[in-house]
Amino acid sequence: MKKFVMAALGGTVAGALLTTQVAGPLVAQEAARKSSVYEQLDLFGDIFERIRAQYVEDVNEGDLIEAAINGMLTSLDPHSSYLAPKDFGDMQVQTRGEFGGLGIEVTQEDGFVKVVSPIDDTPAAEAGIEAGDFITHVDGESVLGLTLDQAVTMMRGPVGSDIIITVVREGIDEPFDVTITRDTIRLTAVRSRTVGDTIVLRVTTFNDQTYPNLAEKLAEEVEEAGGMEAVNGFIIDLRNNPGGLLTQAIKVSDAFLDKGEIVSTRGRDPQDGERFNATDGDLTEGKPIVVLINGGSASASEIVAGALQDHRRAIVIGTKSFGKGSVQSVVPLRGDGAMRLTTARYYTPSGRSIQSLGVSPDIVVAQPPRRPEAENEEEEAERFNRSEADLRGSLDNDSISEDERQQLLKEQQAAEDAADLRDEDYQLAYAIDILKGLNALGSEN
Repeated sequence: MKKFVMAALGGTVAGALLTTQVAGPLVAQEAARKSSVYEQLDLFGDIFERIRAQYVEDVNEGDLIEAAINGMLTSLDPHSSYLAPKDFGDMQVQTRGEFGGLGIEVTQEDGFVKVVSPIDDTPAAEAGIEAGDFITHVDGESVLGLTLDQAVTMMRGPVGSDIIITVVREGIDEPFDVTITRDTIRLTAVRSRTVGDTIVLRVTTFNDQTYPNLAEKLAEEVEEAGGMEAVNGFIIDLRNNPGGLLTQAIKVSDAFLDKGEIVSTRGRDPQDGERFNATDGDLTEGKPIVVLINGGSASASEIVAGALQDHRRAIVIGTKSFGKGSVQSVVPLRGDGAMRLTTARYYTPSGRSIQSLGVSPDIVVAQPPRRPEAENEEEEAERFNRSEADLRGSLDNDSISEDERQQLLKEQQAAEDAADLRDEDYQLAYAIDILKGLNALGSEN
């Protein structure tokens, strides 16, 4: 018993000595670190006072502090920044779907402003701005060296005023200027239409209205088509959708899933991680889905595409998405401003991080450039599209009834409309063909 007690006591003493030996340097390191931080803050104060006292012109102390805060945040990553009171107010308005501007979502790369995507039916989209364009100058002034917020401020202005932006585009040798007239941007979160037996849901942004709009438009199109049994499938068009609210991306994903994880987020502290799961109920009642994405599909768009792809609920078609796999928290601050801080990465149900990689389509389909109209093209097409039925005195087909003949003509017209759509939007036409193929296979089994 004595030996056991002594051994235990010896172990306790040794443990105490070890703890003292390790803890001593750790305490010293922590003290040195805090001392260094205080010295740096003192240095900041010295520089601030020197600028205020000796700079060649009077300076606004508030502007200096804001610039310092913004510099600290923007040094972290392209999506962290300080929002002055007016900018914070503008951001809150944008999430409600109406604001003034050009209609482009931008980020920063290599010191220049990069277009993530133009927004549908806005001045930027109508002027031909494309995802991936670099903006190098605004009204002749270079944006190189400016923060993203500073560059965006240069592009803002009164509704109705013109702005000239200089654009560098891959595949074009020289920069070129584009004149855009600023306007009030009214975002329609979801547009819908029916092409043949396919319902197309064009989701342009993820704001407060996205899920309600989606559910409403989907129901309207299904009713107009004559019920779900008359629909062969759905296309969710997320091309050039720059993202938006995480909550809306979760709701939109949940609209097409009955169960399983939609997305998870992981911050620096593992305890801060969150998982979001689907609830029972699929608005499409299990119909086939194709999701369209491209390089302008970012953030919330990638959450939806990744969730439906991982659950094999949809076929993803198009080109690789933008690759913004980080989550920003907006924290209100004193003085009515706010801090936008990257606090987590998000992961698809299979555990993929999309950060810098994007969502890879199941089927890569590039949108070909529109070809110029050839001279006499219509005459050429008409000459080669003549058939036996166009010949004078040709015999009638007596093997089908008039109703069967009308049905055949209807199907031929649908095929011709599909061919026209390929010229207008090749990726969308390809997606519709995929759904037709899936339904043809299903009808044979």
